[in-house]
Amino acid sequence: MNEETYRVRFERPQLEDLARDGAVVDMHFHSRLSDGRDDAAAIAARARRLGIGVAVTDHNAVATALELDRFEDVLSIPGIELTSWEGTHLLVYFYDPRSLRRFFRRHVEPFRGAEVMSSLSLGLASLLERAQDFETLTVFPHPYCGNYTGVQNPLFDEQERAAFYEQVDGIEAINAENLNRWNLKSALLGFNLGKALTGGSDGHRLARLGRAVTAAACPWSRRAFLEAVKEGRARVVGKEIDLLRKVTENGARLRTGIRHAPDLVGKNLRFLNATSRRICDSVQRSLTGRLRAAERRGP
Repeated sequence: MNEETYRVRFERPQLEDLARDGAVVDMHFHSRLSDGRDDAAAIAARARRLGIGVAVTDHNAVATALELDRFEDVLSIPGIELTSWEGTHLLVYFYDPRSLRRFFRRHVEPFRGAEVMSSLSLGLASLLERAQDFETLTVFPHPYCGNYTGVQNPLFDEQERAAFYEQVDGIEAINAENLNRWNLKSALLGFNLGKALTGGSDGHRLARLGRAVTAAACPWSRRAFLEAVKEGRARVVGKEIDLLRKVTENGARLRTGIRHAPDLVGKNLRFLNATSRRICDSVQRSLTGRLRAAERRGP
């Protein structure tokens, strides 16, 4: 098996074995601050038992990620999962908690909606641009998924996506909450773009922590780890949660979803409008092509 293939392994991570070679981090986890179940102390304790690091990436919120910094025996990567105006998600990781706090106060807090998981009033292009003002690692999570929170959705055309891919650092190759077929497409996308690859559980409860991880042969420090990921020296190992467990977990998160129902309706309308517009444009192009072909043939 060549080195490129080994960068992504679809299997249950053997955390102890991976940790012998360097730093191991679940790069996508949620706390009770957004739609998870647990607080910083519980997450830190679980990460300590597993022998891994963790990036708490709550939706449009940072208090838990900042609090994790006080647990000095756990490698924590300060991060946030942003929801753009279009409904698309973006993971942003920082090299130190102070930068995350400044970014949040300047570029997130003033633009938040009624609920923590509501879309920000900033578009994806603006969020990417603002993240570049800081020392960060930016990653598109679950680019292919069952809803339009991934960047591969009908809200954007190919030209827009190409511009986004120029700006972003990485692609999430394995998301344990996603379906295998979509993770495979996401991993292939990352390979084809030549981007950094990451993996995370996208967990919302402690039992999911470490289900998908990013591992790098580097010291257990934020800078060393993030640099290894950014330079393409990290491996992604993970296994998706089975469908029955997904259904059970989604049911437990239903109350959170209900709170955001008005916001979700608005996103769905934007999605449907964009899809309808693209269908109409496609039909129009097809009809125009046929008319021109008929004109060339003559009577």
